[in-house]
Amino acid sequence: MAKTKILFITHEMSPFLEISKISEITRQLPQAMQEKGFEIRILMPRFGNINERRNRLHEVIRLSGMNIVVDNNDNPLIIKVASLPAARMQVYFLDNEEYFQRKKIFRDENGKFFSDNSERSLFFGKGVLETVKKLGWSPDVVHCHGWFSAMVPLYLKKVYHDDPTFKDAKVFYSLYKEDFDADTDTLSAKYGEMPAQEDVDVADSAAYGSGNYLDLYKGALTYTDVAVINDKDLNTEVLQFIEDQKIRVFTPSGDDDYEAFSTLYEEFAPEEVEV
Repeated sequence: MAKTKILFITHEMSPFLEISKISEITRQLPQAMQEKGFEIRILMPRFGNINERRNRLHEVIRLSGMNIVVDNNDNPLIIKVASLPAARMQVYFLDNEEYFQRKKIFRDENGKFFSDNSERSLFFGKGVLETVKKLGWSPDVVHCHGWFSAMVPLYLKKVYHDDPTFKDAKVFYSLYKEDFDADTDTLSAKYGEMPAQEDVDVADSAAYGSGNYLDLYKGALTYTDVAVINDKDLNTEVLQFIEDQKIRVFTPSGDDDYEAFSTLYEEFAPEEVEV
């Protein structure tokens, strides 16, 4: 049987950007799966505090040059790549001067959530999927990590569901106790409305509600095939939503439970076509 192709989508990954435990999981899990024979791709934003020279990022001309529409504005997308020689892995970075060329990640120097985090998240989600299309590579599993990728499941299920690149892809969404204040770190109320401007029926994006922390997860989980529980003591309302929606849950015994991850991914391996 052919091995599953896995697309990892994350806002952070060691050693490029280390904010939380997500960075280490998204560094080690892809390598472990690659060593088991799976085919992987990793995509993340090129935030301004990622040092291009130290990490040897360079632009991939054949992938750059697209425009991504967010909130009725065209935004140029630049794709860069870096290699991790010790792991024999490449990481693709999505760059845009307006959205990512700032030294802070999600908050300004006063700790206030950036007012355009909604647009930045949407740009990243759409940009990832358009980049994978341009790579000409069809994943069997799209594994999203962190709130910044919350709109990807909706796009996959409602915009790209008939696209040959993604039509058979299963969506995994990893849940973490993220540094996201439920009271102050709210995305724009337009977060769920903006996709409807171009791509999505407004009823489908309504699952994202007001753009607060709980609604982000509920929206993403609405279009998720497997919810991966990466932290204990997750928000009880989120866990109840998973139960109510009868979403399949995968809970590894630890962050390095690679055998269990491998077994799960293998379930979605493509069938080999007899010639």
